[in-house]
Amino acid sequence: MLLERGDVNLDKVNRRGRTPLSLAAQNGHGGVVRVLLERNDVSPDEVNRRGRTPLSLAAQNGHEGVVRTLLERKDVNPDKSDWRRRTPLLIASANGHEGVVRMLLERNDVNPDKPQLVRITPLSWASQCGHEGVVRMLLERNDVNPNHRDLLGLTPLLWASLSGHEGVLTMLSERSDANPHKLPRWHRGLLWLGSRDFVSGGRELRMLLERQSPQTG
Repeated sequence: MLLERGDVNLDKVNRRGRTPLSLAAQNGHGGVVRVLLERNDVSPDEVNRRGRTPLSLAAQNGHEGVVRTLLERKDVNPDKSDWRRRTPLLIASANGHEGVVRMLLERNDVNPDKPQLVRITPLSWASQCGHEGVVRMLLERNDVNPNHRDLLGLTPLLWASLSGHEGVLTMLSERSDANPHKLPRWHRGLLWLGSRDFVSGGRELRMLLERQSPQTG
């Protein structure tokens, strides 16, 4: 009924800068998303006050059907960053949504190694959160750097160690191009963290740092 009214603005934002399309995408309402996208007066790539697009919001919550619908549009940028420079791929990787990650990686216009504001890449986020399936998909790419440092100087391998994710640590350690000796400048602080029981990955971090120590050869 609302769609039949000529005086209804279907692209109007609320107090938080959200459009009907962005709300529908975030909550996974695929039918509503499709209906709205059929309208010429609805912008499919409109950003909210935080720079989030409907695709970004759908990717965050793992709504594969909505993501697929939006990716079919030529006027949707699948690699658009929000104000924290997070892309839909990075957000999906951080949340472990393998299906969404797979769809985005199939695109030629998505950078699989694009870092966010503090230089954390999709691989680093997935490693930190222990999402083994996402890590495996990213490591299959030749354009993903397994030794990328963020602003803290941490690599995906160090994040996996610090967070205690043994499966991810094993996958990264098996890579011939993953450098286990790439420590940040504050590596003495990592040694201290590794000796503390309150660090979730203390044991894994100690094992990694012992392998990296010059004294071990």
